[in-house]
Amino acid sequence: MPLVFAGLGNPGAKYAANRHNVGFMAVDAIAHRHPFSPWSKKFQGLIAEGTLGGEKIILIKPQTFMNRSGQSVGEALRFYKLGPGALTVFYDEIDLAAGKVRVKVGGGSGGHNGIRSLDQHVGNAYRRVRIGVGHPGVKEMVHGHVLGDFAKADREWLDVLLDAIADDAGLLAKGDDNSFMNRITLALRDKLVPTGDDDRPPPKAPKQQSHVRQARPQQAPAKLPGSGPMAAMLKKLFGNKD
Repeated sequence: MPLVFAGLGNPGAKYAANRHNVGFMAVDAIAHRHPFSPWSKKFQGLIAEGTLGGEKIILIKPQTFMNRSGQSVGEALRFYKLGPGALTVFYDEIDLAAGKVRVKVGGGSGGHNGIRSLDQHVGNAYRRVRIGVGHPGVKEMVHGHVLGDFAKADREWLDVLLDAIADDAGLLAKGDDNSFMNRITLALRDKLVPTGDDDRPPPKAPKQQSHVRQARPQQAPAKLPGSGPMAAMLKKLFGNKD
């Protein structure tokens, strides 16, 4: 029996470079790296057939638009008489930092319309490959963020990430999720931009004194009395110099 690897996104050139389409990008990278058939129209989507890790794989990119992804993927699963356990879904995750990848089975939709549609059509017990695209900071900006294109600066890590997903997709086919995540992390280790306090340059070190100066006791100069018996005595000893 085959396994189904679904990438989520929106069809059309207008959306091709959107963060929301990173699921499409992931399965495209897999199809390009391994001996898969050309894409063909089926199940309200585009499919390609091949093998990964000794397993027959059906790649699918739903063409129903994101919020109806479950219609296409559900149709494919029913055709092959497969349950949700045979399904792996690649999609964008705003609750993960850009470039981070996490794999899990089951869970909620997290507000993702494509995942919500899949849950409605096939249940939620499928494997999710969550690809971090970062959060814009406020809820009102999320829509524009995910439907915006990846920034030019993102390509440095995005290209490495997609290559790593393609290289190591066979581990997902074998069910070795932890090794897959470890390989992705290692591939990206030197490519991700640090965030938070790590971005700030280290504080300047205080100016160092010479060892001789450090060794001397730092005392304020003695203040001579200006009047009184002691002042009179000092004037007699040292004269009336200013």
